[in-house]
Amino acid sequence: MDVIDTVVVGAGVIGLACADALARAGREVVVVEADSRYGSGISSRNSEVIHSGLYYPPGSEKARLCVDGRRRLYAFCAEHGVPHRRCGKLIVATKDAQRADLAQLQARGVANGVEGLRLLESGEAQQLEPHLTCVEALLSESTGIVDSHALMTALLGRAQRHGASLALRTRFDSAAVGADAGFDVRLSDTGGATRFLARRLVIAAGLTAPSVAARIEGFPVQRLPVQRYAKGNYFALEGRAPFSRLVYPVPEKDGLGVHLTLDLAGQARFGPDVEWIGAPDYTVSTARLPDFYRAIRTYWNGLADGQLRPDYAGVRPKIYAPHQPAADFDIAGPAAHGLTGLVCLFGLESPGLTAALAIGEVVAGQLE
Repeated sequence: MDVIDTVVVGAGVIGLACADALARAGREVVVVEADSRYGSGISSRNSEVIHSGLYYPPGSEKARLCVDGRRRLYAFCAEHGVPHRRCGKLIVATKDAQRADLAQLQARGVANGVEGLRLLESGEAQQLEPHLTCVEALLSESTGIVDSHALMTALLGRAQRHGASLALRTRFDSAAVGADAGFDVRLSDTGGATRFLARRLVIAAGLTAPSVAARIEGFPVQRLPVQRYAKGNYFALEGRAPFSRLVYPVPEKDGLGVHLTLDLAGQARFGPDVEWIGAPDYTVSTARLPDFYRAIRTYWNGLADGQLRPDYAGVRPKIYAPHQPAADFDIAGPAAHGLTGLVCLFGLESPGLTAALAIGEVVAGQLE
């Protein structure tokens, strides 16, 4: 059989970051993507926020990789001309009982190594954003926004300059441990089936990562997380928002609350909310509008009726149930499942975009 050094399954921002890190480490890399475009899944349906790293438990993979990834991401964007802006974010307490939540977030951020965090009284916050309603706010100066498609294009370009290749409309069918180590991989595309030996294999398949890993012969069933899905709906603002920074409420269970984000052209959108669903679904129902208006008006009471319109939805790859505590990133390398040369990435939801470059380095390190 033909032999390929490394196969990456999935061409979202995480898969492309892994391919980039592996190619720069001298690996021969082929990225396979079932869709007709790269980055058309989770990576194209999010808030495009560069997170600072203050939300996640100290010592967690999310905290460590978000902070490291953010620093790498800003440097990468500057070096490769990826449109981005370090605009900052205000997390707002709209009642006195939430002040303690902001103090806890600030302490957590400091423990995670996040710089540029300041608590502001309402007057100070309103000097920055006059239309904001709050009793206190936490300013995160290192938060920003990025053009996620331009980022993925730049990552793919750098990986290709180091010898990586991309195969679109190519489905990963199965793999088995080969007789001479590595994996006997089977793919299919419009031309039929293909079989070859891959010495290393990375599963970065987003929403379908657990079901893809289940098609690897010998992967321990007990190590497969259950696939769950939480939809996030977004509504766009008609007209220009009177804000120059992102505005977030105090976090809620399973999400960060209905927040205001901006794109690089200054257009505002609100979301995502959290809607647990049985299968991926990208429709946005206007039935959710009353909840959005109610949530947004707690921090922007100038929002008028009729200013919101359905925009798009994304789906988070959850690996925990609604009643369970939030799970950390699950980067399952050989030590986790016993198969040499294999890394599977499960539950890579937010802050996956921010952490992508750091995750790629971790994966490359596990496959040395």
